[in-house]
Amino acid sequence: MALSHSQVARGLAGIAAAAVLCCAAQAGAQPMQVPDTLAERTRACTACHGKEGRATREGYFPRIAGKPAGYLFNQLINFREGRRSNAAMTYLVQHLSDAYLQEIADYFASLDLPYAPPPPLAAPAAVAALGETLAQRGDPARKLPACVACHGATLTGVAPAMPGLLGLPRDYAIAQFGAWRTGQRQAASPDCMAEIAQRLTREDISAAAAWLASRPLPANAKPAGSHRQPLPMRCGSDPDARPR
Repeated sequence: MALSHSQVARGLAGIAAAAVLCCAAQAGAQPMQVPDTLAERTRACTACHGKEGRATREGYFPRIAGKPAGYLFNQLINFREGRRSNAAMTYLVQHLSDAYLQEIADYFASLDLPYAPPPPLAAPAAVAALGETLAQRGDPARKLPACVACHGATLTGVAPAMPGLLGLPRDYAIAQFGAWRTGQRQAASPDCMAEIAQRLTREDISAAAAWLASRPLPANAKPAGSHRQPLPMRCGSDPDARPR
């Protein structure tokens, strides 16, 4: 059976590492000691998501630092169980236990780090106005709740499992809406975001993503501790915050 490129690359990396250790042993040098910390063990995460999980300049890999632990844990589970589709993420988490995934989620959730300033809004005034309306007020006629109804009044998320929407690149947000519309991204049932994505037009998605990406973060960008009002619809990914 032919080996894939990634298998060959991993094999070569292993051979190179073994050679380095062998040479070090022959020279009488001590092997490098790596501290057993979550910061070290999550280097595979920060290789894509940026230093300390702050996101990368390219913009497609989102920030994970400071996101609610419940949200991060849910996404790791979704990748492991196939509800979200990303080969690299699935490869990393497919054999990890719930307990270890919770450790990873708790670690990144604990990082309180500053955000980079947002890019200027590159959209016509009418598009920006539509994006702001959807985010702040929604569209009751189409049963579209406002983003703030679930993601918090400041759009920085709500514990235990609602993520913030600010600080996300426009293209990334558009891609996630597209993934929900096509079923490539799913959450535990009832999947409220999949329902919402089906009610949005392409113009809605583009406008909301552009407006959200241009918003500056408030001085306190931490997720809120709880929702002020009952959620407008059931969300399986946040069972503790279902409508009461």
